[in-house]
Amino acid sequence: MNIIWFRTDIRLDDNPALEAAIKDSLANNRAVKALFISTPEQWKKHDRAAIQVDFLERHVQLVADKLTAHGIEFELAHCKDFSEQVELIVELCQRDNVVGLYANAELEINEVKRDERVRDQLLGTEFFTFEADVVASKGEVRNKQGEMYKVFTPFKREWLSVVINQGFALADSKRALIEYQSSDLANGDIKSPDIVFEADKVDSSAWPLVTELRTELVPDFYQKIARYGEDRDIPSINGTSKLSPYLAIGAVSPKRLVFQLMHNVPNILDNQSVAEFAWLNQIIWRDFYRHLLFHFPALCKHNNFNDKYDRLDWPNNPFLFKAWKEGKTGYPIVDAAMRQLVQTGWMHNRLRMIVASFLTKHLLIDWRLGEAFFAQHLIDYDLANNNGGWQWAAGTGCDAQPYFRIFNPITQSQKFDPEGTFIRSYLPELKNFSNKDIHFPHKVLKAEKSNVYWPAIVEHKTARENALDFYKSSEK
Repeated sequence: MNIIWFRTDIRLDDNPALEAAIKDSLANNRAVKALFISTPEQWKKHDRAAIQVDFLERHVQLVADKLTAHGIEFELAHCKDFSEQVELIVELCQRDNVVGLYANAELEINEVKRDERVRDQLLGTEFFTFEADVVASKGEVRNKQGEMYKVFTPFKREWLSVVINQGFALADSKRALIEYQSSDLANGDIKSPDIVFEADKVDSSAWPLVTELRTELVPDFYQKIARYGEDRDIPSINGTSKLSPYLAIGAVSPKRLVFQLMHNVPNILDNQSVAEFAWLNQIIWRDFYRHLLFHFPALCKHNNFNDKYDRLDWPNNPFLFKAWKEGKTGYPIVDAAMRQLVQTGWMHNRLRMIVASFLTKHLLIDWRLGEAFFAQHLIDYDLANNNGGWQWAAGTGCDAQPYFRIFNPITQSQKFDPEGTFIRSYLPELKNFSNKDIHFPHKVLKAEKSNVYWPAIVEHKTARENALDFYKSSEK
């Protein structure tokens, strides 16, 4: 028997581990079994959001149903953490006389160490892993010295060169499934299990299953992608792809998305001036952060990429942190964004930059606390992206925003939500304020002696000066 072990790759399309497991089974006349192992305590240790757990559960059920329909048994197992996972895998492979264990590799350091322990402890079973989470293979995009780029723009140039010259292939896992279903190995009598995780969950049904995404949302997005560069920074309109939750759990393949983009815009890799390149640029950023984690695994331990900032002694005022988490900073764009996060499990990308900058540079709170809070709430949480984004905002990371660049939340609000449409959707108490006053309504509130909205917890100019002094301390 062969086992395909699903982890952060909850899909049948472009799944190299699934394809390889089936091909070997067909060639050697042995059955395939699928496996997913839930690890609630490990998820808690990693601050995994309850809404993402629910989203994952729904997609594991989808994959289980589809594999069962193709005659492949699906088993759901439960463990506390990765240590138990290793023990279970070894025991299961011995019990079922497993010849080949197939999985798509995971990037994070604990997951890498877990797989190393599995490989060391397996007897009589070969463990095959494949790369399925990036477009350009990790380790292939290097500078002339053979090292990982530490600045995004030259990484992008080399990424494009690698993809153009080497290309990339999609795993034909769907065809393999069809071949398996028509073979004598398929088991037509099995039933799909009920997938239930014994873990904290928050309803994710506002996000459709990936099957609906592929048939409705993705084609629609490719029709409007030419406006992505103009629309993606405006949180009040539906200008982003909303694909990040699916990428985060591996329900969508990044290669498939780029392949489809190349089909729609054939010259996209050679012409950065085309409007659609703005979206491809985001896929390249995603690869950049994943390549960084591959080359610098210590980032998984929440280390500053630039170690000179280890000298920073963050004040971490608990009152200010609580106000930020609850959306009570007195800066409407920040508060509306935090409400969006807590209420929906998602936050617009421009707003992520604004609130991260505000936390680290206005409130002088360690980026790691903000990163953890995002992890606990985001349906699209991904360690590489979240770590990279937070360190960019804090100025501590690779190719980061310089510490002296400090977003003014009022001007950011005026620029990206000029009519206050987004603010009003999450701060209804400000709905009657004018488009001019809604971005910082405190003069009006003071004149009217109104308390419908909380006061600003810091003053921008003073906070900016404090931040500059604070960051300069790392230079001494």
